[in-house]
Amino acid sequence: MMRAGTVLTCLVCAAGCVTAEAQVVNPEEQIAQALVAAPSDKADGARVLGFAEDGSLVEIRAGSNDLICQADNPADERFSASCYHESLSPYFTRGRELDAEGAPREDRYRIRFEEMESGALAKPVMSATQYIFDGTWDAETRTASGAIRWTIYVPGATPASTGLSEQPVDGGPWLMFAGTPGAHIMIVPPRDGQ
Repeated sequence: MMRAGTVLTCLVCAAGCVTAEAQVVNPEEQIAQALVAAPSDKADGARVLGFAEDGSLVEIRAGSNDLICQADNPADERFSASCYHESLSPYFTRGRELDAEGAPREDRYRIRFEEMESGALAKPVMSATQYIFDGTWDAETRTASGAIRWTIYVPGATPASTGLSEQPVDGGPWLMFAGTPGAHIMIVPPRDGQ
């Protein structure tokens, strides 16, 4: 059963936070969803973002450490929750803005990289980490099944500076977007049966 709650919240936007009342469906469940991606030692203090009934992304729990966790977007068919270092917030916020404007995925990356290079958008700190949980969610038991993949941001890194390949490696690390401000090390768990 879906339970809505009115919360005094912080609407997440490029300009920062705008305090407003928002109808949030099942805030406790959204918090549980968001935290499946969190490292256990950071979960209790993580800031949690979730979705209001109107589809807007809102803060549903304040945090006390450097981790931000985002609940699954109910408008998306697949279940995915994510936690990331606070220095990645401007990057992800800008990506959501570009997505709302209808920018294709490739343009969302290109524009953000150009804005980071020009100084218009803050770069993540070296080695800022994102934890992404992909799988399924059981609303009745409030449990998830699936796997976490890791993204470690290393702005400007190249195969030469890291020794990593740019070829995806199932179950191992590889470098994505090498040489850009959005360069990051991907670590994806092995697929079932391998």
